[in-house]
Parts: sequence; C-alpha cells; structure tokens
Amino acid sequence: MSARRTDDSGIVVIGLGRFGSRLAGSLAHLDHDVLAIDRNPDRVQHWSARLDRVVQADSTEENVLRQIGVADFRRVVVAIGASVEASVLTVLALAELGIPQIWGRATSEKHAKILSSVGAHHVIFPEAETGERVAHLIVSKMLDFVEFGDDFAIAKVRVPRTMVGRRLRELTPADRYGVMVVGAKLPGEPFRYAGPDTVLQADSVLVVEGSISQVQRFAALG
Repeated sequence: MSARRTDDSGIVVIGLGRFGSRLAGSLAHLDHDVLAIDRNPDRVQHWSARLDRVVQADSTEENVLRQIGVADFRRVVVAIGASVEASVLTVLALAELGIPQIWGRATSEKHAKILSSVGAHHVIFPEAETGERVAHLIVSKMLDFVEFGDDFAIAKVRVPRTMVGRRLRELTPADRYGVMVVGAKLPGEPFRYAGPDTVLQADSVLVVEGSISQVQRFAALG
C-alpha cells in the first residue's frame, strides 16, 4: 500500500449527482486533483469526459476504497444523496481507513447526526450550499465564505498566528494580502466592527473582504 499523501492537492468526491458533480467540477477548476467515484456506470461514463479520474465502485466497501487508492487522500467528500444507508456506510468505511477530513452530505438533521456519529468531521446541506462555495471551504482554512460577482468575496477566518497581539493599524496591505478586515469576534465578546486600534487576539475570528485570491491567501496564514 502506498504512503498517505502529505499535500492537500488531492480530493475524493464520492457520488456524482447534481451536487457532487458540481462540487467535483469546482474543485477541478480550482486546480485540485480530483478522484470522483460513483457506482452508477452511466454517470461514470458521462463524467469521464469532463473529469480527469472517474471510477465506478461501491464506496460502502472499505476494501474497495483501499484498492482504488482512497486511503492515500487526506480529504474525501461523500456527496451521495439518493441513499442515506449508502452515505452512512461510506462515511463509516472512510473512518475505518483513517481519512483525516471527511465531509458528508446530509439530507436532514437526523441524517447529519448519524454522519457525525460514524465519523464525518464536517456535514453539509446542499439545499443551503452551492458546490462552488463548499469547494472553497474544503480547500482553504476559511470558516465561512460568500462569493459575489466580479471576483469579490467575504469570509470568516481565524487570526493568523503572526498577527496575534498586533493592532490593525500596524498591519500593512502586504501583511493582509490586500484584504480589508471588516470586523472581529474576540473570545468571550460580541462581534464588533474593526477599527485601527482593534487588537488581534488568539482564537479570534475575523470577517474580511477582498478578491477571492486575496481572501484565500490571507486565510492560509492561519
């Protein structure tokens, strides 16, 4: 068996329905290596022309996932929506493989609780999330993300370690990668709009705005 990947470029997407296929396409557009899996041969054939690697397999079987190399990835998204049983068994199999980050698609609150109980680290609800938004959250350290038109985004990020204890006035545009810090949620305090004298504290959450690339680079500092 090959060693687990140490980089964050590779992502597995299991389930190529409407949400899963859009998510896989968004991740590929962001230049990430995507391994897509679906048990439906028609879907596999359809998406083989659009994604680099698409495999037909039963994702509920741990041995099958191991054979196709899923254990070598750090991040896996279970986007199965047609079968709650299949999604739960898939998350369980991934947990048995020791995947560090398992994202599970839930169709209800009860489904979400089950996914969390069997090993999902993050639960998403496609009805409230777009594939593009989830793709950005998966590949970055952002806590939340809203994309607007014309390459503009607002995100929640943790204070980068190198900025803890500093006032906003001390940070140059280069320090912030060009983003504007709009507000800060300090530990034990309510959200406040940020000003020049706001001191960045450890474990604080910032609301920042800027271009998508600027926001992503700033979030990566955390």
